[in-house]
Amino acid sequence: MLNALVELLSEPVADAQKRQASTFHRLAGGRRIILFGAGGLGRRTLKGLRARGIEPLAFCDNNPALWGNEVDGLHVLSLRDAAKQHGRDAIFVITVWGGRPVDRMVDRIQQLRAAGCQNVTHFGELYWCYPELFPHYAANSAHRVLEQKSSVLACWSLWADKASQREYLAQIRWRLHFDFAGLPDPVEGPLYFHKVGPDEVFVDCGAFDGDTVRSFLHHSGGRYNKIFAFEPDPANFQALSTQHGIIATQAAVGRTNGTVSFSAEGNESSAAGKGDLTVECIALDQYLAAETPTFIKMDIEGSEPEALAGAQEIIARHSPTLAISVYHAQEHLWQIPLQIHSYNPRYRFYLRPHVYDVWDLVCYAVPHQQVRPPSMARTAPVI
Repeated sequence: MLNALVELLSEPVADAQKRQASTFHRLAGGRRIILFGAGGLGRRTLKGLRARGIEPLAFCDNNPALWGNEVDGLHVLSLRDAAKQHGRDAIFVITVWGGRPVDRMVDRIQQLRAAGCQNVTHFGELYWCYPELFPHYAANSAHRVLEQKSSVLACWSLWADKASQREYLAQIRWRLHFDFAGLPDPVEGPLYFHKVGPDEVFVDCGAFDGDTVRSFLHHSGGRYNKIFAFEPDPANFQALSTQHGIIATQAAVGRTNGTVSFSAEGNESSAAGKGDLTVECIALDQYLAAETPTFIKMDIEGSEPEALAGAQEIIARHSPTLAISVYHAQEHLWQIPLQIHSYNPRYRFYLRPHVYDVWDLVCYAVPHQQVRPPSMARTAPVI
């Protein structure tokens, strides 16, 4: 597999840039665009195209409530009508890609082709052509991976099992070529937890409404030492604070104590570093100086590297198990494991997908003394 990775990374940066600039135009052949998916990504794409002076023909969407209406001033068709009217003379760009998918990108492509749409692609290949639309979570320009080739290769040696190596290779291929079909299936078992002990000091960064805390309580059988939960979004924190038996703090987690700007969405997408709200930010090393964390989970919408920097002493001194999301930015896939390894070399690293199409991809850093090999290649690591 290492040879396959080296081959993937052998493409010259300039060649990747040319490929990115030409792929969509080659596929479209001058045809006008129909956006399949009138949700958040569709509206984001429409805004970006209009900034370039490009007006799509229409949205099409599977939601009957939208048919015949307009979204952001663009007419919405059913897939049946869109295929009947424009199946041959338009290119259908799939703008459905979210964190709770019920199907895969390859399924959506098949749906459009089965309906009679002859020219089908997805948002990624369109965005390559208009790179100002990037970044969007882990989707970004392919040549940026090649520019970090040395770090991508350095990270390879950290993965502790074949399943992690296979996933890493597929994730790099996706970042370079948007190969959705090559992504492995999500693993079986719970997100973040496979086995937890009765004396855990669990730290939940990005606690949302307490969903991960509830999962922890279920998998621990209600036996634990302490639970610290951090959530800056006011609406989310209100729901979190109703959870009994935890120490809940309304704050973001970062490199240093202070304040940060925050976008309060009232859902899982609330994020620090943008928005009009100002919230408290804490560094775990300072906030938990008197504690001995044993398990730290982070899903904080791209702020994971900063939060890990603020927990460097804890990671170096106490070697807590870490479950860190690595799907919020293209480079987090290799930068976050390398960052953790630089703080503490006594970890074994596992990479596991928990949802289709890149979402909920988690890097598990497990102290050497706690590791037992996973019983099946597609399960989360045994902790």
